[in-house]
Amino acid sequence: MSFFVLIIMFAVLGILLGYAAIRFKVEGDPLVDQIDAVLPQTQCGQCNFPGCRPYAQAIANGEADINQCPPGGEAGIAALADLLGVEPKPLNEDNGVEKETLVAVIDENTCIGCKLCIQACPVDAILGAPKHMHTVIEAECTGCELCIPPCPVECITMEPVAKTLALWEWDKPDTSQQKVSS
Repeated sequence: MSFFVLIIMFAVLGILLGYAAIRFKVEGDPLVDQIDAVLPQTQCGQCNFPGCRPYAQAIANGEADINQCPPGGEAGIAALADLLGVEPKPLNEDNGVEKETLVAVIDENTCIGCKLCIQACPVDAILGAPKHMHTVIEAECTGCELCIPPCPVECITMEPVAKTLALWEWDKPDTSQQKVSS
């Protein structure tokens, strides 16, 4: 008998929670969602915000400029400018410079398993256990370099992502020597 009472009670609570989720749903700002979708999701903090979502919120609120994201580079700035209907600007070098895509690599022979890199990684791309060797999940690593400073044995290096068909892009044309026609 008490089993059926619990089932009825849980069913009623489930219905109430479902109703509350629909009734009190908070809609997010669609502009923030669109801006966040353009950002590279490295969560590196180079833009002076704790992640891409807070930076997107600041852009939407007019509190931050569109040129503060080095991982997004010039392409990201151009996409944000197009989305927001403003003129693109050069990357703010106070936040860093645009680099090729990098991935963290841990020297497994040197790693002491201190877990400091795991705690520093904003996207959980590092696996390992205390006092055991750690490794990087390359597909998850955003190349933010936040794991390097806390490593006491300096066993983490940043290496360029290997070019594959999935990552291949055309080289940018050299525009420095364009001919000016009269």
